Amino acid sequence: MVKEDKATWKANYFIKITQLLDEYPKAFLVNVDNVGSKQMQQIRIALRGTAVILMGKNTMIRKAIRGHLEHNPALEKLLPHIKQNVGFVFCKGDLADVREKILSNKVAAPAKAGGLAPIDVFVPKGVTPLGPEKTSFFQALSITTKIARGCIEILNDVHLIKADDRVGASEATLLNMLKISPFSYGLRILQVYDNGSIYDPSILDITDDNLIQSFMSGVSNIAAISLEVGYPTVASVPHSIVNGFKNLLAVAAETDVTFKEAEKMKAYLADPSAFAVAAPVAAAATEAAPAAKAAEPEEEESDEDMGFGLFD
Repeated sequence: MVKEDKATWKANYFIKITQLLDEYPKAFLVNVDNVGSKQMQQIRIALRGTAVILMGKNTMIRKAIRGHLEHNPALEKLLPHIKQNVGFVFCKGDLADVREKILSNKVAAPAKAGGLAPIDVFVPKGVTPLGPEKTSFFQALSITTKIARGCIEILNDVHLIKADDRVGASEATLLNMLKISPFSYGLRILQVYDNGSIYDPSILDITDDNLIQSFMSGVSNIAAISLEVGYPTVASVPHSIVNGFKNLLAVAAETDVTFKEAEKMKAYLADPSAFAVAAPVAAAATEAAPAAKAAEPEEEESDEDMGFGLFD
């Protein structure tokens, strides 16, 4: 097979990028630091039929996008984010589903000296498989230990490495001796491109319930402001009607003015004892009815136990 020259390879690469940009309206801009070739192959297999991964030099990607701005000016929003070790995951389906597949493909990795820690690393307390000759590693890191049955025991949980700090040689050696792989690496989503808009991937975590809750909170605030300043709005009108009805009931209670909705209230104010007596009587009647129904079968059974018929 004849290997194509560099110029031909670049031309084909530009054609491929423009075809993907035209065909797929959505894409994830991902960081691929610490992702090996084998893991990348596994990710491609997992996304097969759902999404397409495109990697390449940032300069070539920028050049291809700039050359395609005439057909799609919205692509210019991607240019400021194409830096460092990044790539694209193009898709057509639901972004949340594709993101879940991307984030689920992670590989545990040991700590390496000089690397940045993506998360906080803790060493749990307890007995380790290390012998007393390894005490110097713990002393160098100011970790309190003791010897228990010929092994080193860590007395307290230790916050060994903080997130975004560089891993020291002693920390990396200790974690490797304890066979702790604290990190997991995979594609890290930086930005989401969706039909000309670009936004943070955290936006995909917003659900319909979150939107409804925010909307109802805004409606409540508008109603409160409208009631306070006396300016009627659609949100405040129901509250205004209820408050007005309460005022009418208050006027009817203090005067001889009456109307249909206030008659029950007036009757209660005129004779509260009638309502106090009626409630227990009604409750007793409802309790007595089931008791009477339960007693009826007992009378029928007593007739059957007489032992003779009408003409015996």
